Amino acid sequence: MKNVDYIIVGDGYAALFFAHQLTRNKKSFVIFSEGRKSASQISAGIVNPVVLKKFTTFWLAQEQLDFLKTSLDEIEEYTGVNYLIKASIHRIFHDENEQKSWLKKSQSEELEGFLDKNFEHLEVVKNDFNTGIVKQSARLNVQGFFNDLLTFHQTNSRLISEKFNYHELNVAESTYHDYRFKNIVFCEGMGVKNNPYFSDIPVIPNKGHHIRVKLSQPIPENLTIKKKHFLFPLNNGMYFYGGTYDREQLHEHIDESAIEQLRNGLSEFYPLDFDIEEVHFGFRPTVKDRRPIVGRHPVHADLYVFNGLGARGILNGCYFSKSLYDHIENNKDLPKEISLERFPNKKDA
Repeated sequence: MKNVDYIIVGDGYAALFFAHQLTRNKKSFVIFSEGRKSASQISAGIVNPVVLKKFTTFWLAQEQLDFLKTSLDEIEEYTGVNYLIKASIHRIFHDENEQKSWLKKSQSEELEGFLDKNFEHLEVVKNDFNTGIVKQSARLNVQGFFNDLLTFHQTNSRLISEKFNYHELNVAESTYHDYRFKNIVFCEGMGVKNNPYFSDIPVIPNKGHHIRVKLSQPIPENLTIKKKHFLFPLNNGMYFYGGTYDREQLHEHIDESAIEQLRNGLSEFYPLDFDIEEVHFGFRPTVKDRRPIVGRHPVHADLYVFNGLGARGILNGCYFSKSLYDHIENNKDLPKEISLERFPNKKDA
């Protein structure tokens, strides 16, 4: 029987950022990875402190940005790579009213650190009313982040490439297969609905599609363009464009209506020809109050959940991984805004 401090179930942002907390604190652990690409692994990787529909920000935005940069610097120490791509978001204005709204909000104390007062005009794309630049915005190199970190954990004999089987978990003995653990953290995204211990947490699937396209003329580099969706270059001459949000069409295949929505959205500001080369989709685990769900099982004290990261998986996963670690190891209270305990009757939440 092998003794480990932690078993992590899942391989998305929640799992890998929590694994980083364990790595830097020299805890022993294994990660159970099913090997299917999670919603995290096909995400855009946008790091963005602004809600770009309303030009507002959100809870702990600056703290989350700062903590992400620190964490990625720490991760660089053992992978040799920093996965933060400094590519600012340029939000295309729909009309003059949006320009005025942006400018007004950029002078507020809450948003002056995020909204640039100076507008910019881009070549190639249609932006008659210019673009607003989101300060401190960036992207994560998603493919590099997951490939390198999963390889790092595999090299260190921490990655178990198989589906976790709940029936083989002995909660009374704190064992699973040939592992004796102190704690298990379930970071399963929408897979949590099959978890007998946490299936009632109120996460709502939100299906997102994105397309990978070839543009007939390249757009300016080192930036991310946003109108309805995000457009930015990938490493292989293609561009990422997406993603959609859909709480209704939740079947496990591509929706033609989503592709049409993306084709039309891109055509609005990219007036030249483009070819759709690939279509991808995944299911984001979202929560009504837009806060993650983190906490200990009400009966089994060594079982924990870290879920509901929504569309801000990078920032939420990174920042609140420390909150969960401190809760388990140092008995610190979780912020009530993210605590599992805010849902006394979870199915009714």
